[in-house]
Amino acid sequence: MYGDCQVLSSMAAGNGVPPPDSFFAPPQLGQNPSFGFMSNINMPFSIFPPIIPKEEAGLLMKGKEGVDSGSGSEHIEGLSGNEQETDQRRPAAEENQPANKKKRYHRHTAHQIQEMETLFKECPHPDDKQRLKLSQDLGLKPRQVKFWFQNRRTQMKAQQDRSDNVVLRAENDSLKTENYRLQAALRNIICTNCGGPGILADLSFDEQQLRMENARLKEEYERMCCIFSQYTGRAGQPIGPSPLLPAAPLELETAGGFPRKFEDNMGSCEDMVPGQFMAENPQFAGGPFIGEEEKPLAMDLAISSMDELVKMCRAGEPLWVRGNNGREMMNGEEYSRLFPWPLGINKPESSDIRAEATRATAVVIMNSITLVDAFLDAGKWMELFPSIVARAKTIQVVMPGVPGDANGSLHLMYAELQALTPLLPTRECYFLRYCQQNPEEGTWAIVDFPHDSLQINFPSCFPHFKRRPSGCIIQDMPNGYSRVTWIEHAEVEENPVNQIFSNLVASGEAFGARRWLAVLQRQCERVASLMARNLSDLGVIPSPEARKNMMNLAQRMIKTFCVNISTSLGQSWTSLSDSAEDTVRITTRKVTEPGQPAGLILSAVSTTWLPYHHFQVFDLLRDERHRAQLDALSNGNSLHEVAHIANGSHPGNCISLLRINVASNSSQSVELMLQESCTDDSGSLVVYATMDVDAIQLAMSGDDPSAVPLLPLGFVITPMAPPAAAAPSSEPECLPESGCLLTVALQVLASTIPTAKLNLSSVTAINHHLCNTVQQINAALSGLDDTAAAADQFPETDDEKP
Repeated sequence: MYGDCQVLSSMAAGNGVPPPDSFFAPPQLGQNPSFGFMSNINMPFSIFPPIIPKEEAGLLMKGKEGVDSGSGSEHIEGLSGNEQETDQRRPAAEENQPANKKKRYHRHTAHQIQEMETLFKECPHPDDKQRLKLSQDLGLKPRQVKFWFQNRRTQMKAQQDRSDNVVLRAENDSLKTENYRLQAALRNIICTNCGGPGILADLSFDEQQLRMENARLKEEYERMCCIFSQYTGRAGQPIGPSPLLPAAPLELETAGGFPRKFEDNMGSCEDMVPGQFMAENPQFAGGPFIGEEEKPLAMDLAISSMDELVKMCRAGEPLWVRGNNGREMMNGEEYSRLFPWPLGINKPESSDIRAEATRATAVVIMNSITLVDAFLDAGKWMELFPSIVARAKTIQVVMPGVPGDANGSLHLMYAELQALTPLLPTRECYFLRYCQQNPEEGTWAIVDFPHDSLQINFPSCFPHFKRRPSGCIIQDMPNGYSRVTWIEHAEVEENPVNQIFSNLVASGEAFGARRWLAVLQRQCERVASLMARNLSDLGVIPSPEARKNMMNLAQRMIKTFCVNISTSLGQSWTSLSDSAEDTVRITTRKVTEPGQPAGLILSAVSTTWLPYHHFQVFDLLRDERHRAQLDALSNGNSLHEVAHIANGSHPGNCISLLRINVASNSSQSVELMLQESCTDDSGSLVVYATMDVDAIQLAMSGDDPSAVPLLPLGFVITPMAPPAAAAPSSEPECLPESGCLLTVALQVLASTIPTAKLNLSSVTAINHHLCNTVQQINAALSGLDDTAAAADQFPETDDEKP
């Protein structure tokens, strides 16, 4: 577009034709306001060379008019005015004198140049009085000072114009590349209805222009985010969570002990199959695409990584070592022997980089085609793993494969993986995802691998995280089931973490294959329940469609809860004390988006190790009768289940609609609570949110569920052996998983004004509420243990017969 910008060659060194000042005006770019910043570039000033060759000096003065114009370049900086007049009057024949005859030159002194430079920085265009005074101070003629300032301005303009031309050429190349990508994207459009090529002729001209403009603006936004992240070391997020703001006094308000005024920042939910639950979040840095010349190398990397994945899935010992808990860990030395680093992939040299590699196998209730489709769609992939994948995006479809068939497709993707705690940082990475089918074995394979050998400069992730060949092999089984073998292999930076999570991170279980497969298994059961139609007992839910809407609303609640209690999306948390053992973290968020209650949200999260099995803690917290006995959570109100939706094989995997039974003399309106509980071998979740009857009816009616306000609270229960500081030395018989980590997360609407300030009393109140909750849960578990022990000691017996 800007290829016709002229390069002002007359400004190059050695040109003896002195153009007037007006020739150096910057290119007219008024037709494109995006380049308006060019005129504000300040170029550094360089010192002129003091001596020039004689043959060049003869070309510098072509008449008095040329000298007065201030033309020339840095070659004539050292000449005084008398020398320029002498050269002007010199006969032409003198130029043919022998080359070995040297002409005497007089240079400005360093002091003279320094003084003139100082004045030039303050006033590039001095008037006659200033030039006269400066010439008297320096012992020069006013004409010499005038010429020096003219030459200085000329050099400055020449440097700036050369810089402008370089920038314009680079921008022109960028626009050409962008135009090529857009044309390639238009050629690869696939119709979502028939699977054939898309036809843009069906769209109006205006709609085509709007779509192209939208794509251009999106690319420009991501390019600027990429530049921002390169300079700051973090992903650009102009709309992010706000830091903790101390100021004006506020009061924390709760309704019946169940905070209810808040809304998540997610989009609406749709069915998992088919469709996409949520629009991709654009609030992270994008990056460059893979060019045509690098696609063959990308495919070579994909095939090599796929071979490595298949071999790792089929291998046994000594590559995989099974621990006492039955989990498979990789033998690093054996891996290095079997799989050398191919195709120029960089081997980590830093001692701070460690490898995490685990393997697991499970049977899921979803066929291979549906699973492959979900893995290749960033939105569906997020919905399959709401507690692991905080955000994901397909950057580029490098190889689309055959239309209607995912075999051979290669995608460039971005993902941010989260742990459900603010004490562990998220893991961000860019990677390539390749899909391959093996018809003979009836399997599909999905492999993720890094882009090391490709010339694409993505923002560096902090802390360091890179996915080595990882993925899964999916084998179809009868009745729509699939057997999935999952391998999770990555290199991560060895950073200190909170002591309470040290064992979980060191074992690789925080982001390991066991966790991925457990979540996949549970979500597949949830999707099967979502698609069920032959249902009879629905309670107060009027129809199967209303049941489906309630499940979608609960899914959005779970997803919102997981994102809000982690460090995803750049969310920062504040510790309330300097103690390393303190796990309480707080943060605030400003909510101003349409469809959500505007206000300032205060969140608090705490993690505690409990000496109880995680299923025991889960059963206590999911049971509304037991939880109503905890004053910190129920405020003395009882709960009654009015609707129940089973969404898994485990009885604890369900969605419940609970009625809050307030005291008879209370003036509060009737409120309901939506609760979802889910559990598997990797951990458990209990999440709930209080809503009024109108909001529940709105959700059941099928209207936009994003209009229903949600303030999710809940618990995360993670099975884990006791930390080093918590493990009692007097109990060596303690089992490897004799305890669990309980993470409690509370949220309240601190103010209906998003810009309100938060003071210490608000923080103290929620911290006190959080501590009371943890203490009462611990006391309740201890009471259940005492009751069970008493029942074992004094079992009930029938009365003796006479």
